[in-house]
Amino acid sequence: MKYLILLIPLGLVGCSVYSPDAGHEIVLIEKPWIFGHGGVDADPVKPGRTFAAITTEGVDVFMQPQKFDTEMHDTMTSDGVPISFHAIVVLQVTDSVALIKNFGPNWYQNNLEEQFKTMVRQAVRKRGMNETAISTTALDAIDAEIRDALKAFIKEKGLPIQLVTMTVGRANPPDAIKNQRIETATQEQRIQTEQQTKLAEVQRKSAEEARAAADNAYRQAIGLSPEQYVQLKRIEMENRVCADGKCTFIENGGAVPAFSVKQ
Repeated sequence: MKYLILLIPLGLVGCSVYSPDAGHEIVLIEKPWIFGHGGVDADPVKPGRTFAAITTEGVDVFMQPQKFDTEMHDTMTSDGVPISFHAIVVLQVTDSVALIKNFGPNWYQNNLEEQFKTMVRQAVRKRGMNETAISTTALDAIDAEIRDALKAFIKEKGLPIQLVTMTVGRANPPDAIKNQRIETATQEQRIQTEQQTKLAEVQRKSAEEARAAADNAYRQAIGLSPEQYVQLKRIEMENRVCADGKCTFIENGGAVPAFSVKQ
């Protein structure tokens, strides 16, 4: 028993310890120094603690959905305008052992990244810059097209993953195009402002003409000459101004408002 207790620590010194976190699995790759052929262990290490030979390598595989970002610069549209995209694809591993055994740890970079970029380029090339980058009417169709193509490619390739979601973000046209759009919008706004100003002036002119016509009709109705009507309007104005009694009347000169000045 004493020798067994001594052998246990010695045995543990020659072992590797694996304890994956929740949401992770570790795929063991056996690499014996002398005997055996090694290879990928058929059973992954689940969350917990597992001991393996010191020559065994463990590859950590994240089993939860994971996001991969792709920047697409100078992607040509059907009318020859280069635009840029920020595309996102979310994938989830379904079989960690098959993934590492058949596709290795860098499975996305080696099998999907460039293919995904190619799908985006092909989808964008079918559409013009205006509908893709400005009106964005084509983005939903682009998403659907790439999503179907990506699912088909994953199935054909035999990748043990599933597509959770895929989104191609809003396209960004070149700065020259942006500046032209801003200048066009500024000119359109200027035209609208000028039209609104002109309309206001026309409406004011119409109101003045209507008021003048009404005054003239009133003058004729009460039987006054133009000079008499002007005198009447002056008297009405003086009455309004001098209603509080703060006016000085000058003979043959009408009323002159008086203002108190503080010393």
